[in-house]
Amino acid sequence: MKKILFVLYFLIGVCTVSAQSYQDLVKRGLDAISRDSLQQAEDFFRAALKKEPALKSNALLFNYIGQIQEKTGRDTEALESYNLGINLSPHTMGILLNRAALYMRIGRMDKALTDYNDILDLNSDHRHALMMRAYIYTSQNLFKDARSDYERLLRLEPDNESAVLGLVLLNEKDNRPKEAMDQINQLIQKNPRCSDYYIVRAEMEMNRKAYESAELDYMKAIELDPENVICYLNRATYYIKTGQKEKARQDLKKAASLNADPGELADLYQQLED
Repeated sequence: MKKILFVLYFLIGVCTVSAQSYQDLVKRGLDAISRDSLQQAEDFFRAALKKEPALKSNALLFNYIGQIQEKTGRDTEALESYNLGINLSPHTMGILLNRAALYMRIGRMDKALTDYNDILDLNSDHRHALMMRAYIYTSQNLFKDARSDYERLLRLEPDNESAVLGLVLLNEKDNRPKEAMDQINQLIQKNPRCSDYYIVRAEMEMNRKAYESAELDYMKAIELDPENVICYLNRATYYIKTGQKEKARQDLKKAASLNADPGELADLYQQLED
């Protein structure tokens, strides 16, 4: 009897969904997202797609579905949903941004670059797209292009510290060490409570073999943010290079307690034993 009742309730639910209008289904899907009922939201959006498959506005539904799939660990499906949305509406910036971010996360920089180029064709002053394209250009050693994007971004937002930090890393990689060091010093002077800036400067000092200064910056970064796992990993690398193996072990142990990436830990432990 209970089984029969369950089937009846299920059929009633299906009929209720099918009887709803496209707009009602979309509204219920959005309401489900607000309640973090992601599977229910996806079901409502898919029901809406079946009801009105030809609408151009379905691009936004594919975008919502793609975001849900990303949140639930289904990257391949999410990418397919974003593709379907962009096929329906190639100039919808929100979908392009989401797909680009997914491409970045899974390491497909070339695909992400194409999306950021398309976004900047639509809006040449889009701050996030400029930042991310500059980052990609830097990773590809296209320093002139990266510098152009960072400088454009700083003309739009002179106080954008992330853009200045991007230029720091660009100049360091482009063999312009004085500019890079001057810029990181200015950032620290402007925001002396940011632990990440001290980590970056410590890495730059390591490149210059200024080991004592690097150690002081690592210590300062940990003082400001004692849970920063990157700092412990980087300082462990410093201790390994300078032969301070016991201190390196202590930092690696601390990094492990902060859920550091197992692969990075294994690599550093291997260096410690070499």
